[in-house]
Amino acid sequence: MKKITFIGAGSVVFTRNLVRDILTFPALSGCEIALVDIHEEKLELVRQVAEKIIAKGNYPATVTATTNRREALKNADGVVITVAVGDATPDLEIPLKYGVNVCVGDTRGPSGIFRMLRTLPLLLDIAKDIEELAPRAIVLNYTNPMAMLCRVLQEQTSLQVTGLCHSVQGTAEMLARWINAPMDEIAFTCAGINHQAHYLKLEWNGKDAYPLLREAMKKPEIYNEEQVRNEMFLQLGYYVTESSGHASEYCAWFRKRPDLLEKYCTHGTGWNPGHYRMGYVPTPGEDHTLRWRDAFTEWLDEANIDLTRSAEYASSIFNACFGDHTPCLFNGNVRNFGNISNLPHGACVEVPAVASINGIQSMTVGDLPQQLAIINNQNAMCEELAVQGFYRGSKEDIIHAIFMDPLTSAVLSLAETRQMVEEMFAANSEYLSNFK
Repeated sequence: MKKITFIGAGSVVFTRNLVRDILTFPALSGCEIALVDIHEEKLELVRQVAEKIIAKGNYPATVTATTNRREALKNADGVVITVAVGDATPDLEIPLKYGVNVCVGDTRGPSGIFRMLRTLPLLLDIAKDIEELAPRAIVLNYTNPMAMLCRVLQEQTSLQVTGLCHSVQGTAEMLARWINAPMDEIAFTCAGINHQAHYLKLEWNGKDAYPLLREAMKKPEIYNEEQVRNEMFLQLGYYVTESSGHASEYCAWFRKRPDLLEKYCTHGTGWNPGHYRMGYVPTPGEDHTLRWRDAFTEWLDEANIDLTRSAEYASSIFNACFGDHTPCLFNGNVRNFGNISNLPHGACVEVPAVASINGIQSMTVGDLPQQLAIINNQNAMCEELAVQGFYRGSKEDIIHAIFMDPLTSAVLSLAETRQMVEEMFAANSEYLSNFK
């Protein structure tokens, strides 16, 4: 019996979907699903979710649920990490107070960097337990900020770990829809950094699909569906992976003035109006607890549930590595040791990879087009400096990294940025006492 452990199993969407996906593979349908969360109510609800999936599919799988991480990790073949540390509200509200208007704030820039600083100590503790209790496990991280977290885990541990994001295959499906192409006839090569990778090749039955996409952009309903990304494509020549809400945060062009926010980021970001400007933070008076509890209970009350496998990579990777060993091509986050030749050596990049009985091997892409390399380099170098700041416990390194963030530097002076970062350190003081 194979064992797959979910750490941070209380994630409303990911655990439910990934358990469903894993059990669709006959070689994994009898596995043990080990659920771990420190929130006992969420843990119990997600246990019920897993049991319902097993019963509906008549699978021979078993479920265990515990708050004891080490107990759940012992002899695991696969590990999924979806955790969060601390309150993200200051990550969004403090930059907004200074005029740095982020949408989600979980990946890079001032908000993503402070999320990284809070999260990495926990991830390194988790990794230490996996090294001891399940050293051969395939470890899949879904926690953001993806690039900085994976970069440190891959440098500081001996684990076979990569980070996954559904934006690569999700965006490819969206582009196929826009040009009226069946997804199984689309081929692509996608590379860059997490949330800012680009489709270097996009083909429909072996022919370049970009001319069709440019033609589709002439339709207002398509252009307006993803205004930021579509504008970037028309100006830069390649389509970026992550949604307009995210993409607008990682560059200097869309969120630095009220008129630009209104034009590009209010009506076509892919986020509903309640999420606009403040990412995942609840609106005043909203009970966030009720939102996640309702999401669980409503699903548990559904008489009919769909057991069709999704496009998420995790289950196919596990099946390739320790199921029936059918190879799986995916995009993963790995350290850049020659994969992309014009991005920083050792930084975390998102590139094509293959999972098989031999584990996970990443592919070499070569050079990115220069305009894309400049965009990626600016963000990757900020992430490298932020990681150095984590290692050294250096406030100055973190301040310098945020000085260079594209959106922050488009809005604030150096002195204003320093003041903002000092305030963010104060708001996170219980997690960052080692910083000087």
